Amino acid sequence: MADISILSHMNIAVVDDHELIREGLNAILANNGIDNVDKFSTATDLIASIDAGSSYDFYIVDLELPDIDGFVLIEMIRARRPKANIIVSTIHDEIWTLRKLAARNVNAIIYKSVNSDEIMTAMTEIIAGNVYYCAKARNALKNAENESLHPTARELDILYHISLGKTTKEIAGALFISENTVEAHRKSLFQKLNAVNVADLVIKAVEKGYIKSNITMM
Repeated sequence: MADISILSHMNIAVVDDHELIREGLNAILANNGIDNVDKFSTATDLIASIDAGSSYDFYIVDLELPDIDGFVLIEMIRARRPKANIIVSTIHDEIWTLRKLAARNVNAIIYKSVNSDEIMTAMTEIIAGNVYYCAKARNALKNAENESLHPTARELDILYHISLGKTTKEIAGALFISENTVEAHRKSLFQKLNAVNVADLVIKAVEKGYIKSNITMM
């Protein structure tokens, strides 16, 4: 594990729409000698700060924000800062959430219910070159690991749209990709989930935790 003193000179962005969470994380960081913390209540404010030239060593983000979906925010940060260290702090422990985060290569997943000092453990592990998932997240992913191949982040996006009953053309338009690309990912999804038709694909995707169980086809 890296020396925690290294973190004292780093810049941290905390994004959460709950003031109590923002201030709580700020207090934890301050108690560990980290004073360079910018706090944001919306994703829009963070992106505006980045676009204005700000750069951070760590981005601690919530998934439920009032303006932009947390998964979209992760992609927006990566587009601007490809080497960004992203720590997701969330209450969501559903396997589909964990898999979507893993597919987006976040550096750490921390449940808000864990010991408050675990955020420091995550940061030091990342500095040491490791990915860090809290114990509950690791166990959930391990218990769900019953196959060797999982959909990619893009395939999960397409899978979601398929579950809504959208056509290849509609999916291509929504994701700004070609219809051939959609069809290629669609074929891959059928192979990975060993599905025989769209209904079977969606059922198996729900069973394996790739999409929410309350999604129904149109």
